[in-house]
Order: sequence, then structure tokens, then C-alpha cells
Amino acid sequence: MMRPLAIAHRAGNDLGLLRSALDGGADLVEADIHAYRGRLEVRHRKTLGPWWLWERGELVRRRDVRVPELHELLTAADGDPRLMLDLKGIHPWLARRLAAELPGTAITVCTQHWWMLRAFRDLANVRLVLSAGSRRGLRRVRARLRRRPAYGVCVHRRLLTPETVTELRRTADVVFTWPVDTAADLADAQRLGVDGVIGKNLGVLAR
Repeated sequence: MMRPLAIAHRAGNDLGLLRSALDGGADLVEADIHAYRGRLEVRHRKTLGPWWLWERGELVRRRDVRVPELHELLTAADGDPRLMLDLKGIHPWLARRLAAELPGTAITVCTQHWWMLRAFRDLANVRLVLSAGSRRGLRRVRARLRRRPAYGVCVHRRLLTPETVTELRRTADVVFTWPVDTAADLADAQRLGVDGVIGKNLGVLAR
């Protein structure tokens, strides 16, 4: 069995970590893309009004953190095709704006809001991945794949069995899963037979 692809979770949100992940041999480096006040920002934290950013257990002032924009990410990647951009939120022009700014090199785009993927259908260089983090989301993935095959699906590890992975692969080229942050997580993902693992621990991914 071939080793699963190693996908560095959120490593693209930090331009220094992006370079480390790429140089360290990651097969894909994930970055989260938000639309905010006419900009495409690279961050996982959500906005709380104009001055604050937050995620679970953390609240920071926007002025106290570095928030890169998409053009900085693309410049730092320097044409490397190993970016996976995760579209966050449901801003109406996020996908269209991103599609217009992508370079001609190969790139992977994923989201749990699948309607946004329509903006990329005519771009031959973009690989589209349907993401699902709940049982309802997995049911929707199955129903969607019965109607239309996809390049890839990304499903939370707790929702998968080897049988489910085999089923999904009939109509998707690749099946990714997350989180894979420990050696035990990696062993479980290998047991499932997935094609790619997503995690924050670059040491584990290097295995």
C-alpha cells in the first residue's frame, strides 16, 4: 500500500511555517481563506467585529497579529502547486474572487460549502475537494457523489470506516481525513485506508 499524502493543516496560514512545510516534504499545505472588507485574508480565526479575532479558547486584537493576504501567500509559495485552500465562511463573492486571482499552476480548493465550488468548474488547474465534518455532512457527500463524481473528499476521521473509504473512492479519486496529529491517529488513518492525512504535527506527517 502506498503511503498516504501528508497534508500540513493550517501551515499555510503562517508564511514562515508554509516554507518549512514545503521544504519538509509535505504533499499539500492547507491555508484558510476568508473574505473581509474587500480582501482575501489567510487565517483560521473568525472575526468578532472590526477589532477582534477569535477561535475556541482564544480572543486576540486584530492589530496584535499578522494576518497575511492571499497575494502574499501565493508569492511565498512561488508557483509551488502544493497549496490546498480551504474556503471559510459563506461570503457571496469569496469563491468568485479567489477563482479570479488564482495562478495558472495546479492548486487544490476545498470547502464544506460546496455551492462555492461552482466558481472553479471551468478552471482545469483546480482540484476540487468536498469537505464534511459531521454525520449529516457525510450523508450529503454520499448523495452528492452518487449524482456527480469529484476529485476528492475530506471527511473527519471519527466518521470513517474502511468500508466507507472504499465506498467513497468509487466516485472520488482521493479520500482525505483529519485530524491526524499523533502516531496513534496515523495508525488509525492507515487502517482506514485513506489517501491523505491532515494534521498539524509535521513530525508525524513526515512518517
